[in-house]
Amino acid sequence: MNQQVRQRLFELSQLDELSHLTFENFEPRGRVGALPRQADSLEMAFNQANHFARHIDGWLILQGGYGCGKTHLAAAIANFAVSVGVPTLFITVPDLLDSLRFAYNDPQATFEERFERIRNAPLLILDDFGTQNATAWAQEKLFQIINYRYINRLPLVVTTNLAEGDIEDRIESRLKHPDLVTVVKIMAPDYRGPVGDYGHHILSSLHIFPKQTFDTFDLRKNENLGAEDLRSLEKAYDAARRFADAPHGWLVFLGGYGSGKTHLAAAIGNYVSMTNNPAMTNVPLPMFVTLSDLFDHLRATFSPSSTISLDRRFEEIRHSPLLILDDLGLQSQTPWVKEKLYQLFNYRYYAELPTVITSAISLEEMDARLRSRMLDRRLCQIYALTVPSYTGDTAVRRRATGRRKKV
Repeated sequence: MNQQVRQRLFELSQLDELSHLTFENFEPRGRVGALPRQADSLEMAFNQANHFARHIDGWLILQGGYGCGKTHLAAAIANFAVSVGVPTLFITVPDLLDSLRFAYNDPQATFEERFERIRNAPLLILDDFGTQNATAWAQEKLFQIINYRYINRLPLVVTTNLAEGDIEDRIESRLKHPDLVTVVKIMAPDYRGPVGDYGHHILSSLHIFPKQTFDTFDLRKNENLGAEDLRSLEKAYDAARRFADAPHGWLVFLGGYGSGKTHLAAAIGNYVSMTNNPAMTNVPLPMFVTLSDLFDHLRATFSPSSTISLDRRFEEIRHSPLLILDDLGLQSQTPWVKEKLYQLFNYRYYAELPTVITSAISLEEMDARLRSRMLDRRLCQIYALTVPSYTGDTAVRRRATGRRKKV
């Protein structure tokens, strides 16, 4: 490839603006305070990108949320490749499509010439895949580029914030080819976000419960409570610890308000978030959401200004590797709410996805369809916390009297 063509690729890439993004100034473990699994996933992505830059072979897909470091690593690959003489085209997908559209009126190059230059680039790096306007023309041109490089085994790097299932089927099948493609999921939070934002899903409110851990849970042995009440609390605590060590099946906590249900549920989420288990490196953080907030999030997708569809938002929730549903109760029981709740429970039931549920109502008060799923002992464990509401008073209190809710 002659120097003129190489210069054209460089100009099209606009790498001058990204020349400061290198491997040398990338923080492989992320910012201070990142959770272990987030730092591990970022370091893995850094190592894979470094290896790819030095060998330029196969495809590398970097998946992750906004600000996690995908573009920095992709630009670092491009800058390294250019420095060793590899003609490289680094371009965001929206800019690529604009470049092709403008070529129809460009006296300097025909559409066909520009299209050939892009799909035949010795190294092609597509940044922000998934942010483009998904018209039929755009999808077709992207498929043609990716399919051409797939057939000819030309090196490709793609960054995207899309999850599996959100990419057009023909393209996704090529981006998942095990013999050609290395996929790295970056779990790190947005480095532009505030310190303490650990990259939880936008729907999850787990970040507001940092103090709800197993270490801070009060078994209330200094209170004048009955032995049966104390046993119910201890059994629920032990069950939560076991579940957190190996999330499997469903775990349901029933009890009055202030009995400790939400603390245990949040403790599970915080424990799993902090685990350094290598098997969890590429597993998203738990999603902790109250039922009322969940439906607010779903309804928000109906807004004309929403950037996400109801179907995609709902899929994010029901596919969550660990879903913690707090305060299942007598939410506004419209037919739509009932149906969505049943769809959520039914999917996770048959998929046997780890789920934690808390509720202040009894089983008898629940929708019969939901109750039937919870009563399957092969999948679900139910623990009733019969203790009275916790007030934070460390002094010995009289045993609370009154009728307990039935489980």
